[in-house]
Amino acid sequence: MREMRENYKVRRLGGAIDWTVEVPGSKSMTNRALLMAALADGTTTLKGVLFSDDSRHFLGALKALGFSVETDEAAKVVTVEGCKGEIPVREGEINVGSAGTAARFLTAMLAMAEGNFVVNASEQMKKRPMKPLFDVLQALGAQITFLEKDGHLPVCIRGIGGRKPAHEMCRVRLDISESTQFLSALLLISPMIKQGIVIEITSARKDGAYIRITRTMMEQRGAAVAFDGARYVVQSGTAYRAGICQIEPDVSAACYFYAAAALTGGRCVVRHVTRDCMQGDLKFLDLLKQMGCAVQDAPGGIAVQGAEGGRLRGVTVDMKDFSDQAMTLAALAPFADGDVRIENIGHIRLQESDRIHAIVTELTRLGVACSEEEDAVVIHPGMPKPAVVQTYDDHRMAMAFALIGLRVDGIEIADPMCCQKTFEDYFEVLDRLTTSGL
Repeated sequence: MREMRENYKVRRLGGAIDWTVEVPGSKSMTNRALLMAALADGTTTLKGVLFSDDSRHFLGALKALGFSVETDEAAKVVTVEGCKGEIPVREGEINVGSAGTAARFLTAMLAMAEGNFVVNASEQMKKRPMKPLFDVLQALGAQITFLEKDGHLPVCIRGIGGRKPAHEMCRVRLDISESTQFLSALLLISPMIKQGIVIEITSARKDGAYIRITRTMMEQRGAAVAFDGARYVVQSGTAYRAGICQIEPDVSAACYFYAAAALTGGRCVVRHVTRDCMQGDLKFLDLLKQMGCAVQDAPGGIAVQGAEGGRLRGVTVDMKDFSDQAMTLAALAPFADGDVRIENIGHIRLQESDRIHAIVTELTRLGVACSEEEDAVVIHPGMPKPAVVQTYDDHRMAMAFALIGLRVDGIEIADPMCCQKTFEDYFEVLDRLTTSGL
């Protein structure tokens, strides 16, 4: 991996692309699979693993907690020796970096374990919401001491271990309006709660794409989750099976290359992406069809063919269930023939950056007219001008806004290596493709 300390200068393309690309494994699925492997009884082998800042923090945390973990980055394989819902050590400290999944999932796991643990994090992660999860963990009996700011990391946790009565099903209430990861965390560690758990969702939002990924992956490992529209139930005696787990390619990463086809009127195939993938960002392909692209199955993957000349239609779209692509759509929007309105994305203000404000700030810097609402963005057509795009230490801002430079001279991306969070060689891949991929 080449270190990029300066701004990344995007190469403008003079024609339609014809790319075939392979993307890393899914970050969301990698970190879910790692947690389930640690809680299973026996050896689990994960294939197609994503190696990035987020997953390395997760792996480092498991090792710090005494789990036996072997990695082969070249083969994209990780082997974890699970301890049947127990943590091998009784005290320790982990650092989750900027990984939201690691922060939420591992905090929940330690709260149910026996012992005393410190969870530290990056300055970015310290600002992200955690309080709804902390409230539930405390209601379950965990003792949590806030080391800096109430409701935020870092914390010291005294886990409940076996102190809850085994005959009584746990019942908790949870608000997931700020992040569905709170619910995924509780579901994933539910086999540690031997008496079972009922989670009543108090927010208007009850479900979501990433929650469905969590449930599907749990059920594949033998841990069924019932959902009646308001409550999630995991029965007593639930446990994970050890075994082999194949991680899907990261559809979120694939979407940047599909968007490149849309922008240039070209074609892109992303290997191993299929319509059977469980990730919510697959909906981005339907959105590209609405905007005038063709989407087809191809040998080895799915292909997107952009309309001739990169002509795109304006759209109004609810992106609640695939909001990681809000920035990708924002990068396409200036080239559409009408306004693009992205709705129901208020929760992305609480992610790696205030993504709504970042979108509007950077498009304005590029000379594109747009407006910001509490949970929406409206972007008007207009040719962007040369500028340095600020990325707010947010990997998705860096990767998505680089696409604009495929159509416009003079686009530079500040702090390109923030993409190490999920796709550490993204700009090297883009270099290769833009140099020789026309």
